Amino acid sequence: MTHHRPARHAAAARRGTALASGLAATALLVSGCSAGDDAAAEDTIVVSTFPFGVEEFQEAVIDPFTAKTGIKVEVETGSNADRLSQLQVAGDDSGIDVMLISDYYAALGQESDLFQEVDAAQVPSLDEVADFALEDGYAGPAYSYQLNGTIYSTEDLSAEEAAEWDLYGDEALAGRLALPDISVTAGQLMVSGVGETYGDGPYDIDTALDTLGGWAPGILQFYSSSTEVTNLLTQGEIVAADSLSGFATDLVASGEPYAWTPPATGRYMATNRAMIPAGAPNADGAHQFIDYLLSAEAQTTSAELVGDLPVNPGATVPDSIAAVVGDIAADPVAAGYATLDPAELVPTRGEWVDRFAREVTAG
Repeated sequence: MTHHRPARHAAAARRGTALASGLAATALLVSGCSAGDDAAAEDTIVVSTFPFGVEEFQEAVIDPFTAKTGIKVEVETGSNADRLSQLQVAGDDSGIDVMLISDYYAALGQESDLFQEVDAAQVPSLDEVADFALEDGYAGPAYSYQLNGTIYSTEDLSAEEAAEWDLYGDEALAGRLALPDISVTAGQLMVSGVGETYGDGPYDIDTALDTLGGWAPGILQFYSSSTEVTNLLTQGEIVAADSLSGFATDLVASGEPYAWTPPATGRYMATNRAMIPAGAPNADGAHQFIDYLLSAEAQTTSAELVGDLPVNPGATVPDSIAAVVGDIAADPVAAGYATLDPAELVPTRGEWVDRFAREVTAG
């Protein structure tokens, strides 16, 4: 990531009237409609984030950030797709200073020049984070990541059995397994893991879909939410599912007979990125927020309260996460995990989703 370069972006069309009223109101509040509002704007930022874990994120990151800097934080929430669409419509008038968003959608936004590059000179904490958090393909750093693997019943499977991709083609377990749909984060990581294991690499879509299509008759459900997969597991309908490690945290903490394991081959992770929109009204405050978000202090409390895997090696990984992923959290790259190249995924996404529906789940 060339985060040291000055921010450069193409100005987007100003079509703020098409925004939802709540977002438009926030944009007016932050950007300032009068001289009297300008001072307030300087000590306020708007952060757009995911709709879950907001209270925990407030306690772990936002409140301490405000206490340290005096900068107030207004929070907007929504899905990745909805928030990116709103940003596309609003252009420079979105009123958003920081957008916390998953890597694919961050890359998609960059294709439309919706984000500016984070200036490393204003974010000293960038020097502390792991190299994978600073990939060249993104204008903003990763602040957390998600590991793909298998969540399973320890009463039915061993860790060694659960780690093998062949598990999902085992006829003896037909009807007792689940896999993610390609539309969710774990789905693309799964497709790439299968492509690497049985084909020529993580972008070998032909081999991946052919393999998954062969497994499909034995798959009870191709899920689209964490609630679905955990319910299937706890109700005894399945014995294993490909999933993100975070899905297992509460189950493992409950003491019930469940565990999570990384795959033996084809290990991929997704990242969540901290991006600054091209028209951010308070870019200085945005940089200060990202700097704090990446600090060991914030990364530790976010891991503890939100469950985010930290990208700052100086952060403390809580027992609840260590119980699931072990020492992988100390260095996921050393443990064999890799991220996917957005340049490979963005142009092909629509085609791959359509093919997955036709060749894997249609039957």
